Order: sequence, then C-alpha cells, then structure tokens
Amino acid sequence: MPDAGPGRLIGELTFLEISKFLSERSILCLPIGSIEQHGPHLPLNTDVVLAEGFTRRIISRWGEALDLWQLPTMSISLAREHEWAPGTMTLSIQGMTTFMRDLGSEIARALPAHNLVVINGHGGNKGILEALAQDLRADFDLNVCILHPAALAEVNANVAIPEIHGGKNETSMMLAIAPQLVRRDLIAQLKNPPDGEAIRKTILQKGVTWPWTTDDKRLADMGVIGDAHAASAEFGQRIVDHVVETAGGVLKQLLDNQRFSRG
Repeated sequence: MPDAGPGRLIGELTFLEISKFLSERSILCLPIGSIEQHGPHLPLNTDVVLAEGFTRRIISRWGEALDLWQLPTMSISLAREHEWAPGTMTLSIQGMTTFMRDLGSEIARALPAHNLVVINGHGGNKGILEALAQDLRADFDLNVCILHPAALAEVNANVAIPEIHGGKNETSMMLAIAPQLVRRDLIAQLKNPPDGEAIRKTILQKGVTWPWTTDDKRLADMGVIGDAHAASAEFGQRIVDHVVETAGGVLKQLLDNQRFSRG
C-alpha cells in the first residue's frame, strides 16, 4: 500500500491554502509516538515510525474520500516505564497534559477543521489520552477519537508470553513498515523469556492497576515483553492492512459524531 503524497500534509500548505483546502468536515490526523527503548533490536523511535507509518497509510487509503490531513508528529510523550534505559525521553504527566491542551487550543484557533483523530503509536499513552480526549472535546469543541493500532493487532490470548512491548507484534509491524531499522541479528540476544503469569497479573489484570517498568526481570527480557523471535514481515503486513481498513469505520463514525453533536 503506497504512502500518502505531500499534498495532505498540513505543514506543506501555505497560509492562503488552509481555507482553500480545509473545511469544517475535514479530519485532522495527529501521529503520536515516543522515544524509548525497544529492546536490542528495535530503534528508540519505533513508536514514531509506526505512528507515522499508520497515519500515512490511513491517509493514502481514506484521504480523498474522507478529506484527511496530517498534522506534524508529536514524537516525545509519556514513557516513564522505560526511563531506566539510556536514550528514553519522556514528558511528565503535567507536561503532556499542557502540551495536548495547548495543541487543542491552537487547532481550534488556527484551523477550520475541528475533527481530530489521534494515531497513537505508544501503548503507554492510552490512559492519559483517554482522559485528555474529554478535555479536547469539552474545552475546545474538538470532535476527537484516539486510534490505538497496537491494540487492534491480532491477539492470541493463549500464548505463553503476552505481546506487550517489542515482541512479535511490534517487531512484525516494523518489519512491514521500516525493515531497514530492525536489527534482526540482535533478536538472538533475547534468551530469557519473561514470566507470562507475572505479566498477566501485573499488566493485564482487569480491575487492578499496578505501576510497572520494563526493567523488571519478571516482566521483560532486555526491555522486551513478548516473543520477537516469532516476528515476520508477513504477519506485520496483516496487522497493518487490518488497522488501515478498520480505521475507515472509525473515521466515518467520527464524522457521524460531528453531525449528531451539531444537529
């Protein structure tokens, strides 16, 4: 699936072209990634690459039909669970809240489009983005939704090691989107699989929230929670295709929400 051309990048328009090409019905797409460790085999900017890759493909597939436009990427976000690792950069909760609220205010002021879909490349952002979506809607009149591509990936609940970070799913998506960035030879360094039961109790337990980090040896091996050995470009492409097609229904629902909210 080809990437979207430059014609749907907000940053490549002139100020005179904003009102010419964008309308109240346009949808703004905001990729959000993270700079954080992803084990020995994936780069720090994995979540940025995936967020931008999914955004480009979603715009390529649905951009003309649904009038999608790509906003500049937010590359650093909330990654406290990885801050033990060199290279990881994280905002504070206050910093991310301030940035997102300021961005929402600027979108409402500067652009005629108030439909916003956030393409979130980092699972650690999920909770704060869900909370901020309420602020963006109530305080800035943005019709917003958050798309979490990793959560839409194919999941086998019976696997020994759940896929959380840097494992089969994420490595496969990188092999499909940016294979040149995957250090395939270094996957062999992952030799101590984490405790699947500990992962389920600490990260996936419904009804209980625990703070956790990827340097906890019960949960991760070299920062990885999952089985990167099982990754393949073919599996990654199936995830990408599924997310892109699923996004069409999400975007149409977003437009329906706009009609409903404004009568």
